[in-house]
Amino acid sequence: MVAALAFVLAFLVLGLGVVFVAFRGGPRRAVRGGSIASRRGRQLTGVGVTLVVLAFGVAVPLAIAVANGKNHAKRAPGGVTLEADEVAGRALFAKYCSTCHTLAAANAVGKVGPNLDTLHPPKVLVLDAIANGRARGQGQMPAGLVDGQDAKDVAAFVAAVAGMK
Repeated sequence: MVAALAFVLAFLVLGLGVVFVAFRGGPRRAVRGGSIASRRGRQLTGVGVTLVVLAFGVAVPLAIAVANGKNHAKRAPGGVTLEADEVAGRALFAKYCSTCHTLAAANAVGKVGPNLDTLHPPKVLVLDAIANGRARGQGQMPAGLVDGQDAKDVAAFVAAVAGMK
């Protein structure tokens, strides 16, 4: 956030400098101090340009930062609000499970494993599948892709959102 603010401020200063030189009649006229327009006209123009630059250089990035500051990661389809473990499970599911399974809440469209939206498995079944693997011993889903708290997080996420979209 600080780096973005410094970047915006640097361009703001640069932009105001360019505008100042332009309104003074270019680089040569700015150095000589010559003037074409009346003093009052230059002041009004300067104030107007400053307000526009501030509006676009500060207000717009600030509005975007405020809008993005809300935690969108906790939202899931069907009006479900995810807990912290389910948010972590979403990222793990995307990394380890989405290539094989279909789950609309994770934008996963895998075709190898079952469609979890249709199956709508409870957390216990997901934990068992992660721990032991699946496919009737044929090894299509290897056991232990994730373990410990990661496995619990994935199971919590799948159980919370499967079939919600």
